[in-house]
Amino acid sequence: MRFLSFNVIWKRVKAIKYMMTDRTVPIWKKALVIFGVIYLLMPFDLVPIVVFPIGIMDDIILWIWILITLRDTLDSYWVGEKEEDLSKDFSGKNIIDDVKYDVDKGERNE
Repeated sequence: MRFLSFNVIWKRVKAIKYMMTDRTVPIWKKALVIFGVIYLLMPFDLVPIVVFPIGIMDDIILWIWILITLRDTLDSYWVGEKEEDLSKDFSGKNIIDDVKYDVDKGERNE
């Protein structure tokens, strides 16, 4: 389990864009993100913004809960941490030179 730091939270927030465009992600996960955005933009909250520190805290707590709930999915979309794809570099190339081999058909035991 990764430590919950600002850097981890920020990477998960950036990964939301990639998760939302992936067709293999279940609809309920996308709906959870949409609900969070709608709640953030609504002019009224469960706790009014007039109650200053607590009014903002409910939005922050909701988004932290969403990010923790979707952590496994979002962590797979982190940009920059994917392995390098070397298949394009070696596609169609003969990379094994000067090797001789024989295929022995041997008998099959049944």
